Amino acid sequence: MSQKINIKELDFNNIGNWPQQAKVVFCALLSLLIVLLAWFALISGKREELAGLERTETELRGEFEKQQGRAVNLEPLKQQLAQMEQVLQQMLRQLPSKTEMPDLIIDISQTALSSGLVNELFQPGAESPKEFYAEKPIALRMVGSYHQFGAFVSGVASLPRVVILTMHDINLKPKDPKTGITARSGALELSGTVKTYRYLDDLEMEAQEKAAAAAAKDGGAK
Repeated sequence: MSQKINIKELDFNNIGNWPQQAKVVFCALLSLLIVLLAWFALISGKREELAGLERTETELRGEFEKQQGRAVNLEPLKQQLAQMEQVLQQMLRQLPSKTEMPDLIIDISQTALSSGLVNELFQPGAESPKEFYAEKPIALRMVGSYHQFGAFVSGVASLPRVVILTMHDINLKPKDPKTGITARSGALELSGTVKTYRYLDDLEMEAQEKAAAAAAKDGGAK
């Protein structure tokens, strides 16, 4: 028959003299405590690691879904870009060419004269190439009425080639009758700079690209 263990009678300072049954129970409890402490220590670290992995998984999943959405829309965007580039090239080709530019300048001047305007100054400047086109400034000073200026604008719009005129530092004011023989009653003076544009041909575009590549290379080297 097993003997009951009285915990109060056990001396924890002299465990070696404990009854055999008490020693077994104590060792079992001590082993269980060690296992529990080790388990909690291991699980606590793993829980933190698991939480970190779950956060990383959520971030990666969100990034994947984002990139997947972009990939789905990439092909339609490429097609739209190709269509836009094609439309842009068609619009640029409607501008005058390099060989047509001198005649265009003459046409603009003649249109002003045929509209009744007086060209006190009509001076084309140096051409300035851009990425897809070239712009040419024209310094001018014209005298005429509102109706004559309107006829000039209408006449330029009716030229065979698409003519784009942008105005820069334009000043429109009544003509002072004391300033010259061209003055008329109620006349207006328009002065300033306009810019007209032409498209770059394939050779010019190629030269532009080479120049841009060389500039980028020099900039990177510095």
